[in-house]
Amino acid sequence: MGTSVLLLCIWVFAMSFVNGLTDQADVSALNALFGSMNSAPQLTGWTANGGDPCGKPWKGVTCFGSAVTSIKLSGMQLSGSLGYSLNTMVSLIGLDLSNNNLGGGGVIPYNLPPNLERLSLAGNSYSGGIPYSISLMVSLKDLDLSHNQLRGSLDDMFGKLSNITTMDLSFNSFTGALPESFSNLLNLSTLHLQNNQFTGTIDVLAALPLRNLRTYGNWLSSGPTPPPGHRTNPGQGSADWNNPSDELIVKKSSSIGGGGIAGIVISILVIAAIIAFFLVKRKSRKSSREELIEKNHNFYSVPPMEFKEMIPIQPSASFNVETLQPVSSVCLKPPPIERKKSIDDHISNTSTVEKPSISPIKATTFLVADLQIATSSFSADNLIGEGSIGRVYRAKFNDGTVLAVKKINSSAIPSQSSNEFLDVVANISQLHHPNVTELVGYCSEHGQYLLAYEFHKNGSLHDLLHLLDEYSKPLTWANRIKIALGTARALEYLHEVCSPPVHHKNLKSANVLLDEELSPHLSDCGLAGIVPALEYQDHSMASGYSAPEVAMSGHYTLKSDVYSFGVIMLELMTGRKPFDSSKPRSEQSLVRWSAPQLHDIDALDKMVDPSLEGLYPAKALSRFADVIALCVQTEPEFRPPMSEVVQALVRLVQRSNMSKRTFSRDLSLP
Repeated sequence: MGTSVLLLCIWVFAMSFVNGLTDQADVSALNALFGSMNSAPQLTGWTANGGDPCGKPWKGVTCFGSAVTSIKLSGMQLSGSLGYSLNTMVSLIGLDLSNNNLGGGGVIPYNLPPNLERLSLAGNSYSGGIPYSISLMVSLKDLDLSHNQLRGSLDDMFGKLSNITTMDLSFNSFTGALPESFSNLLNLSTLHLQNNQFTGTIDVLAALPLRNLRTYGNWLSSGPTPPPGHRTNPGQGSADWNNPSDELIVKKSSSIGGGGIAGIVISILVIAAIIAFFLVKRKSRKSSREELIEKNHNFYSVPPMEFKEMIPIQPSASFNVETLQPVSSVCLKPPPIERKKSIDDHISNTSTVEKPSISPIKATTFLVADLQIATSSFSADNLIGEGSIGRVYRAKFNDGTVLAVKKINSSAIPSQSSNEFLDVVANISQLHHPNVTELVGYCSEHGQYLLAYEFHKNGSLHDLLHLLDEYSKPLTWANRIKIALGTARALEYLHEVCSPPVHHKNLKSANVLLDEELSPHLSDCGLAGIVPALEYQDHSMASGYSAPEVAMSGHYTLKSDVYSFGVIMLELMTGRKPFDSSKPRSEQSLVRWSAPQLHDIDALDKMVDPSLEGLYPAKALSRFADVIALCVQTEPEFRPPMSEVVQALVRLVQRSNMSKRTFSRDLSLP
């Protein structure tokens, strides 16, 4: 009997390989990843919809049974981002996307696979800090984030990563002291920190079983932290900024003779290094990325040492999203000097770039007659909303399907411009994200232009906040955070995953629709192309969502969307409208009234929506207000990209004092 059972198990296991029925969560995540990497043709076998990577070969994908366990796409010249759903790949233990062009100056996404043992994003173009989600990867053994543009100080987030054996953070722009939680990396044997701007001591590494430590190109020492602006001499136990041979020597000598011999040997090595430096100084040297590519394709091999003169830069003060006190840390607010060119700057300077060809429309074609029947000839009884470009009607079809149909005003699209409308429809039909309202179909007939979207039962956020009656139930604090986070994720997708980026331009609480579970779905995405800019400007100015630069010059960028999102967060926090003429003059504009008080804890308690009746964590409220303050800054260049806003809100949830059970039910966090 036992033998029969064993044979049956082996047969089932073998058939899982033959059939290749890949887990659908893995398929969906790989589809999204393929699209976010601009559907690169070099990814043979990959597809944006469906497919079976465990049944048919997909480039770089390895499976075990029906689960994807490894993705290795090093040196494939990939661009774009990592999508938004890799966190669903719970069986993935190896992810190597090194030596590509991923990131585009954006941050490393927070939603990484949770059970990774090996992660390499080396040799890409990521900026910002290390995402908090990495601190939860308790199985992680090898981490390589070298040769990027990462910056800021390291958060004290390494306490749970006791399994790490190799970590490479070299050739970035990290600043500040080494975090205390480094002392928890009890299995760490290789640590590369060279060519950053770290300061302070390496005392936290004293008890670790390190065999290979590289710290040159920093302001690190083995003694007390020197005062600002002071540089310790190499003879005083410091890690000299220009000394490329600065590595941990684990073995200590107990005799004077042995120490003297070691000193002589080290001196000879240093002199040899200096001579070598001057011999090769005049020769052309490869870039750091080229050197990284020549690591013999080893996942975590050590890059060759560089003998490079570097000028130490003192870390500049910035604002931490937790406290908004001046600190040297990873933060949302970019530094005011030497700012990296943003996505917005790139867009404003690419007017001569050839527009990519429009993809086929992936939506159903409706007849005007069918939509008239479903909406009772667009009757007032079925009217559910009115926006800047038209009215929205509830449409119920014979099979019971309910859709929301937007009937676009004739003034929004000039006569005989059906091709322009179809271009917009084609673009909208490419947008797929859990927090973006899905386009189901369209109609372009007899001069009528209509869009049919999925219908969301709970209406808009505007109505839930501002049209309460005695039968309405106020939104809980957990649901408000859930709505803010979901909306932020939608904008992150539009701004940083879509290529080219999508400006929303009409961001307001009326366009945040809520389903039965109060999950948000951003509507009107991709419609900016058919609405005159002045109409957006006039509408947003009147309603209080307009960023200062839009009001002053009509110039709209991605950071203008970030400002409008900050206003929505203010609505969620205060329960007030962005502009309310019924209020005293000093309180009519929500941003002007609230902005000076966002860092005042006592004032926050008075500003918060009274309908919450005090049922919110005070610390979470303060952090929520900190994020708002960054989003509604007057200068657009100081507003954070949406990926950083998302990470801040995720951290807010994870660090909140609210119960885990409440968040798992209401927030559905990865």
